[in-house]
Amino acid sequence: MDARDTDLKKELDATLHARRELGEEYESALVDSFLEKIDQRIDGAVDRRVRRQLAEQQMQTARDSRSPRATDSFGERFGFGIVSLVLAVPLSAIGGGVAHLPGLLVAWAGIVGVNVVQAARTNPGLFGRRTSSEKSDWED
Repeated sequence: MDARDTDLKKELDATLHARRELGEEYESALVDSFLEKIDQRIDGAVDRRVRRQLAEQQMQTARDSRSPRATDSFGERFGFGIVSLVLAVPLSAIGGGVAHLPGLLVAWAGIVGVNVVQAARTNPGLFGRRTSSEKSDWED
């Protein structure tokens, strides 16, 4: 039993004592007064809980807004793809001209590697393994 319960018990005892002294004609007023005090106590407890939950939500929102965001945007992906293709032409010419087919393969392996790294950077879960809890689009 905490202090609030003992305060409430004291209020109830005082109300019952006043009822004995004043008689039954004041019983309704005394009960209404006691119920008003209980309502105020309940309202205060609910207000404290609501304020605490709102504060927790605001803290969570503030934490989420400070987290780093992915820089994955259509413009960035499109631009990187265009630059990759533009650079692929001279790299292919140099690799094929100097070392023929093996040079061409090395040049394209580098181009593909750079694009894979870029895709993994902008989409962190792209190359991760699928867990059994994830449901495929093909499953019912």
